[in-house]
Amino acid sequence: MKKKIKIWLECFRLRTLPVSLSGVVIAIGLAVWHNHFKWVPALLCLVFALLAQIVSNTANEYFDYLQGTDKPGRVGPRRGVTEGDIKPVTLRNVTFGLLALACAVGCCLIPYGGWWLLPVGIVIALAALAYSTGPYPLSYHGLGELTVFIFFGLVPVNLTYYVMALRFHPLVLLMSVTTGLLAVNVLLINNYRDMEDDLEASKRTSVVIYGRKAAAFAYLLNGYTGMAVLAVFWFMIAWFHVLPLWTLAIPVLYLVLHTATWNKLRHREGAALNPLLGETARNMLIFTLLLTIVLIIYS
Repeated sequence: MKKKIKIWLECFRLRTLPVSLSGVVIAIGLAVWHNHFKWVPALLCLVFALLAQIVSNTANEYFDYLQGTDKPGRVGPRRGVTEGDIKPVTLRNVTFGLLALACAVGCCLIPYGGWWLLPVGIVIALAALAYSTGPYPLSYHGLGELTVFIFFGLVPVNLTYYVMALRFHPLVLLMSVTTGLLAVNVLLINNYRDMEDDLEASKRTSVVIYGRKAAAFAYLLNGYTGMAVLAVFWFMIAWFHVLPLWTLAIPVLYLVLHTATWNKLRHREGAALNPLLGETARNMLIFTLLLTIVLIIYS
């Protein structure tokens, strides 16, 4: 039983889940900051975000298996269906079952945000599948990073805030850009590690297209650009609130962690890159939690 649970947890890729959590958590902090926090839609958004990412992860594993992209003994983390630990039909059923559950949770947000959320939810559900399958799978055509930026940055931050505040806000948009840039780095690490396997399988990720040097530079740039956008956010709120100087330690801490991870990225290869995936997600989560705490304390 423990072995089966471990196999499924690996399939869900728990180390990447901070990516989906971060957007919702930051939106909650911003909602508290503006006195718009509502715990029910906030909780629904958290559950929906987690389910949507798990669906994206399991769908990616299932469809990559069908297309022969993943092979036994791959460099990256073990893939249950590829190694024969999970039956393909079981993974397919779990994927669509979780997708149905995510859709049900999403529908519960309609009373809070309006019926226009229904087509938005459909687009999110389709994107979770279109990332790895369909007539033009996004991750196979160098569009994975753009997809992550939109659906793990812009969408969760702005929509989570909206269902609580019933309006959008320019400061929230700024933070969604920062969140999206940091989320993209998690995918970059993954594709950086898998470049040879993806090239062999004709999976044209951005790393395959532009090479590892460009990917490493983009990784570093995303972190610093995200903090530059945060500086604009900091400047805008300074007109209305005076924040203690110690809060500036948050972006500094993130950049120290980010640069350290980037330096490891340049000097590692193969399976040695696996820990950096979780490290990148950890850096993002630390930044998110610290920033959210500041927003809540000084709201």
